[in-house]
Amino acid sequence: MNILIYGIGGVGGYFGARLAATEHHVTFIARGKHLEAIRENGLLVKSFLGDFRARPDLCTDTLNTVPQPDLVILGVKSWQLPEAARALRTILKPGTLVLPLQNGVDNSEKLRQFIPEQQILTGFCNLISFVEAPGIIRHAAFNPRLSFGETDNRKTERALQTDRVFRQAGINSSIPEDIHREIWRKFMFITTISGLGGLTRVPIGTIRQSAYLYRMMRDTAEEILAVARAGNIDLNPSDVDDVMDIINNQAPESTASTQRDIMAGKPSELENFNGYIVREAKKLGIPVPVNEMIFECLLPMEKKARETSL
Repeated sequence: MNILIYGIGGVGGYFGARLAATEHHVTFIARGKHLEAIRENGLLVKSFLGDFRARPDLCTDTLNTVPQPDLVILGVKSWQLPEAARALRTILKPGTLVLPLQNGVDNSEKLRQFIPEQQILTGFCNLISFVEAPGIIRHAAFNPRLSFGETDNRKTERALQTDRVFRQAGINSSIPEDIHREIWRKFMFITTISGLGGLTRVPIGTIRQSAYLYRMMRDTAEEILAVARAGNIDLNPSDVDDVMDIINNQAPESTASTQRDIMAGKPSELENFNGYIVREAKKLGIPVPVNEMIFECLLPMEKKARETSL
């Protein structure tokens, strides 16, 4: 199988390195010094579960040198998906599968603007990893897990084959009965901690110590639940309890990647998290005052970061 990893950040880098150790042909799309370091020394993953190094068959920054892929794994940020899809459609064949692993619940919708719906899988992952230095991925927490499936939840042969490829690479992979429910569960967790973390600029342990902020986290999650249920997603109040349990069990110094981007003045996934809830709630006529407050307070910083990055 020809596999293309488009974006070698924390997620694409970790799973790409795992896949590069198999017999499958793996290509990395990377940029700048990261690309140079991978070409020279391979990609080093420094993991709390044990370090490993991988060398892809090809590492490049241009799609015109890439073999036509059977599978594309998208490792860019949610807000970068349309640009990635627009570029990728020039090299896809009719049978190519495209798998987004970004946080967010509308990633497949973004891809459908440029890629035929029948070629798109939907998925997400659980791990904390990031680019520590050019050519180096730091895997800091969570035993990595990858969940994906067809958008209609059918257990197709192509999905099962993809699952087998992931398992060959030593990736803890699964095809849930309802991929959309699982994506929304992850979305509820990451949105609940990301925006408020970016607004307060303190780690999760400090937020938990404040009764006011802790209540605000739960209110954020409950508003997300209301929007999900209005959209016929199979979530219920116990999912809010589960999210709060996960939050309670995070290391006190933990921060979310979107929070770190906001604090660093970088473009973030704010629009895809709290912003998405605000937009959907307005369509549905549902009040989401906490998500709206967080979003509107952070939006000026987000706009400035995007202007600066142009």
